[in-house]
Amino acid sequence: MMNLEEFIQKAIQEDVKDGDHSTLACIPQAAQGKAVLKIKDTGIIAGVDIAEKIFKEIEPAAAFEFYKKDGEPMSTGEKAFEVIASVHTILKAERLVLNIMQRMSGIASLTNIYVEKIKQYPAKILDTRKTTPNFRWFEKRAVVIGGGHNHRMGLYDMIMLKDNHIDYCGGIEQAIDKTIAYLKNKQLDLAIEVETRSLEDVRRVVAHGGIQRIMLDNFSPDQIREALVLIPRSFETEASGGITLENIEAYAQTGIDYISVGAIIHHAVSKDLSLKAMI
Repeated sequence: MMNLEEFIQKAIQEDVKDGDHSTLACIPQAAQGKAVLKIKDTGIIAGVDIAEKIFKEIEPAAAFEFYKKDGEPMSTGEKAFEVIASVHTILKAERLVLNIMQRMSGIASLTNIYVEKIKQYPAKILDTRKTTPNFRWFEKRAVVIGGGHNHRMGLYDMIMLKDNHIDYCGGIEQAIDKTIAYLKNKQLDLAIEVETRSLEDVRRVVAHGGIQRIMLDNFSPDQIREALVLIPRSFETEASGGITLENIEAYAQTGIDYISVGAIIHHAVSKDLSLKAMI
């Protein structure tokens, strides 16, 4: 998990630097205020708990009243929360809170649409590493809030032998063997996934063994069905590449274990939320 306090402090510093001069110019330092987070969109709300942490990082005595919890449906006209704090705190935190909540709510909402589309099938939807630099933790948290599942957080918590690894290494078997030796030498307990690009690749991975998950990259649903006949249930299976809302059900129908969809993060559109003063 990321250091949330450090992130908030750096984000506020990026915005404020030597002072929130707009607020300093016209609002007395001692002024107290109340604000409400208004929802102007539909979908799944996300980031409410982080909003509270942002306000309380700036002003520990800030009072928070929740009307929505992360993962709940939201509709235009509803309220997510109210906050009572120094007016300076409210105005300083406003943009950071909205940036995070709007982005996270967009991702959670799109993820939930994909999840609902295949809810009658056992397949689980995974995110990818196609994320915003330094904002990955929030985006992947939003995926979970929307009902999806995280793949790996980064390059450090799972082995994925992709096409470039395999080509640079000289082949599938060599890449697997070197990886197993590396993990043993470093005393690391990491799952290994191997990307396959053809049925021949699948046959080679199955015959060689030593890994936990086989990725079927840019396979059509019919090709995945062929591949699954070759793959024992001792291996996990994942479909990836070219998967959209229009075709995801066809992939889920194959019996695949996981479906990775980069679009749930990088195609998500921020939701319309606003923080308004209550006078």
